[in-house]
Amino acid sequence: MEHLDTLRTPAFVVDEARVVRNLEILRDVAERSGAKILLAQKAFSMFHAYPLLSRYLSGTTASGLYEARLAKEHFPGEVHVFSPAYREEDFQELLEYADHFVFNSPAQVERYAVRARAAGKQVGLRVNPECSTQEGHAIYDPCAPGSRLGTTLEHFRPEQLPLLDGLHFHTLCEQDADDLERTLDAFEAKFGPWLPELKWINLGGGHHITRPGYQTERLLDLISRLQGRYGVEVYLEPGEAVVLRAGYLYTRVLDTLRNGLDIAILDTSAACHMPDVLEMPYRPPLRDAGDPGEKPFTYRLAGPTCLAGDIIGDYSFDHPLRPGDLLCFEDMALYTMVKTNTFNGMPLPDIVWQDLSGKPTLVRRFGYEDFKTRLS
Repeated sequence: MEHLDTLRTPAFVVDEARVVRNLEILRDVAERSGAKILLAQKAFSMFHAYPLLSRYLSGTTASGLYEARLAKEHFPGEVHVFSPAYREEDFQELLEYADHFVFNSPAQVERYAVRARAAGKQVGLRVNPECSTQEGHAIYDPCAPGSRLGTTLEHFRPEQLPLLDGLHFHTLCEQDADDLERTLDAFEAKFGPWLPELKWINLGGGHHITRPGYQTERLLDLISRLQGRYGVEVYLEPGEAVVLRAGYLYTRVLDTLRNGLDIAILDTSAACHMPDVLEMPYRPPLRDAGDPGEKPFTYRLAGPTCLAGDIIGDYSFDHPLRPGDLLCFEDMALYTMVKTNTFNGMPLPDIVWQDLSGKPTLVRRFGYEDFKTRLS
């Protein structure tokens, strides 16, 4: 494989140069602030890149057993794990992989913290500062009414502090430091009296640190504020920021048709290959395309599955689309590969690494067995 235009599609391509740019920004924040920055694997688990990432980041966060094991096997550094509730058999195995355990409730602390401490692990509790800063994305809002994520002040048990090394909150999604400050104010108002007794505070993820215009100095001030007031170590665990704008999904047009508007069927699927397009929902950026009506030819781009709603979005082009045309969706490293599925027997996209010289290398190609072995 020498040129991207020869790719078998669909294919995810991760651009090393853009990843390094993000990593350099994150390392600068860590060095200037003294905070530790971790990769949230839930957003990006391409372990082919872990040797590179581990040169810049302090470790990883995991949402359960398999992510924690993947990190232990492939990513030198700390392994942090959080789960809304641990299964007994998973917890026992996690003791082999994780360095930090974050529990979701006082009951989980009561059940597992002593064993974690006895194994030499750090123990934390996720709290809910009950401060929602998100607009329009309730599905991603851990502070939404009735949220199952984190312990509210009403149910916080100070008598458990001898079992805790730190507190954790995660409330942001693609947000800036001003939203972190609002959350931090609420967090300190509720839990501040107990913070001097802790070793660390984990500010979770959702920090868009590598986005142009991000309020980096404000973030540094907030970290310094925590360190100065409470003498704690500070953790950040971004996922998107590590690979923001660093990946692509290449796809080809299979067919075009018309039903009140022009439609192009692609060999990639929103439902199977980029489900956040439907869950969030959002319209992914497409290289050299415009908004509907902006350019002469507007098409609705859709996937090849039987799901009527397998629609990626409406885009306009300078020329009519034809079967075989190569299209490139951008910002496709995050929350794509980790969420792909084989609904309808759809093949999973190839995974390709584009090195600093621009050379693409096939990292993984999936086939029928990857579909079959998920079934019985």
